[in-house]
Amino acid sequence: MSFLLTIFLSVGGTDLATLDVKREEIRPLLNALAVVESNNNDAAVGDNGRAIGRYQIWEIYWHDAVEFCPSLKGEYQDVRSKDYAERIITAYLLRYARDAVECKDFEQLARIHNGGPKGHKKKATLKYWNRVRENLEVPKRRFIYWKI
Repeated sequence: MSFLLTIFLSVGGTDLATLDVKREEIRPLLNALAVVESNNNDAAVGDNGRAIGRYQIWEIYWHDAVEFCPSLKGEYQDVRSKDYAERIITAYLLRYARDAVECKDFEQLARIHNGGPKGHKKKATLKYWNRVRENLEVPKRRFIYWKI
């Protein structure tokens, strides 16, 4: 990573191109979240009207992400769009758990998505993580076995 990009990211914010790269890196998590939250329903409304879209994003979550990445712009209602919502989630997770994004710690990321910036420390998010984990489609690793 370039020195200037490192400084830019360390003081907050990121650009849309970086969000899109990171979003694809956490694709298995995003797919699992969409199933758990709404069964991929962009029109879903939950939590007594406070959460919308396939990822059930709250307005305060959206504000946090847009504050971190102002180039997201848009309106809260735009989280009903899959691509926009995924950028919002990626920005939010980069803001609060950059290291977990980098190492693809899907447990920590899912629990933060569900429970807020410190959600990975809340016992209440463990059940949510178990549901997400059941829906993760992580590519299988190939193993080579040697006969001895």
